[in-house]
Amino acid sequence: MDAIIERCAGLDVHQETVVACVMYGPLDRKPKQDTQTFPTTTKGLLALHDWLLQWECTHVAMESSGVYWKPVWNILEDSFTLVLANAQRIKNVPGRKTDVNDAAWIAQLLRCGLITPSFVPPEDIRDLRDLTRYRRRLLGHATSEKNRIHKILQDANIKLTTYVSDLFGVSGRALLEAVINGEVLTAEQVRDLVKTSLKRKVPELLDALNGRVRKHHRRMMRMHMDHLLYIENQIAELEQEIDRLLQPYRESVTLIQTIPGIKEDAAAVILAEIGNDMSCFPSDAHLASWGGLSPGNNESAGKKKAPEPPKGTRA
Repeated sequence: MDAIIERCAGLDVHQETVVACVMYGPLDRKPKQDTQTFPTTTKGLLALHDWLLQWECTHVAMESSGVYWKPVWNILEDSFTLVLANAQRIKNVPGRKTDVNDAAWIAQLLRCGLITPSFVPPEDIRDLRDLTRYRRRLLGHATSEKNRIHKILQDANIKLTTYVSDLFGVSGRALLEAVINGEVLTAEQVRDLVKTSLKRKVPELLDALNGRVRKHHRRMMRMHMDHLLYIENQIAELEQEIDRLLQPYRESVTLIQTIPGIKEDAAAVILAEIGNDMSCFPSDAHLASWGGLSPGNNESAGKKKAPEPPKGTRA
């Protein structure tokens, strides 16, 4: 294999330790190497940083092993050209696996330019990605709490959903609060609580509210409603922080929104996943492949099998 990097290092990263192997020497000769193990505490990673600087390394590669690579990346990203490798694509020969051999193998592949780097966005985009992904998870939790309240209402013979299309709108929440508080509503009170066209459905709403609500139902709905309100407050805070991080990229967000069907929330997710610098992707085909939108080929003996779509990102 032809070498293209004179001084580089391969890291085998674990939870407690990171094994580093430095390879150095003229490109036309067999390289020399030195290996050392460091703890993954901040102090240990700073020692790794200084050790790599002493060897005058320019490039450092590591596997994307869970989340253990992130502390190493955070310490080294400002001083070296870092390469994050897909572990499935740099496997060594079976039967020769040790931490030292793994680090040396990664360094050898890096020295010969045989590692395809994974996409790691800048720090601010990584922060935005964390927020948008957590927001999506919280939206799922909020939907789960709403479904639990729907289930309790059915168990209590309350048929509000028959006449109220959005049970968690202004009118629906007002009626829910009355049910949770154990209030016995009159037609006039119902009319005061609901808005717009629901005022014409007061008799039907009274029939829907006539159920068998027990103390257990009210207690459970109160807990679910309190949790739902907490989640909604968290989502509101997240959206404020997302909006703040999007300010430098407003032009890109506006451009993404020109795609039919893409609103601001979806534009924020797209930007958080693929970043603002498209030079990381050589072509639109590479971007589509990275997003898991390009199925591969699976053909053998002249027979084509339906390929399983690649696992996409969280976009």
